[in-house]
Amino acid sequence: MLSYLRLMPNTKSAKKALRSSAKKNKNNVFWKRRIKDVIKSIKSSIDKENPNSKLVKEEESLLQKVLDKAAKNKVIHKNKANRLKSKYAKRISALKFESKS
Repeated sequence: MLSYLRLMPNTKSAKKALRSSAKKNKNNVFWKRRIKDVIKSIKSSIDKENPNSKLVKEEESLLQKVLDKAAKNKVIHKNKANRLKSKYAKRISALKFESKS
C-alpha cells in the first residue's frame, strides 16, 4: 500500500485526501517528466549539424501531442502548452528556412 512517511491523517476524509493527493502527484510527475524528455530530444535533434527533417517533424508532432494531453489533464495550463508548441515550431521553421538556402 502507500507509505505515509511522516503524514498521519486522523480522519477518514484526510486519509482519502492523502491517497488522492499521492495519486495526482504521481500523474503530474509522469506528464512533466514526459514533457521534459520530449523537449530534450527535440532540442538535441535541432542542435545537430545536419538535422534530419523527417525526424524533427516526428518529434515536433510528438511534442504537440504530449503537451495537449498534459494540458487536457490539467498538469500544465493550456496557454503554457500553446506557448511551448509555438516556441519549438518557430525554431523548426527557422531551421527549415536555413537548410533550403
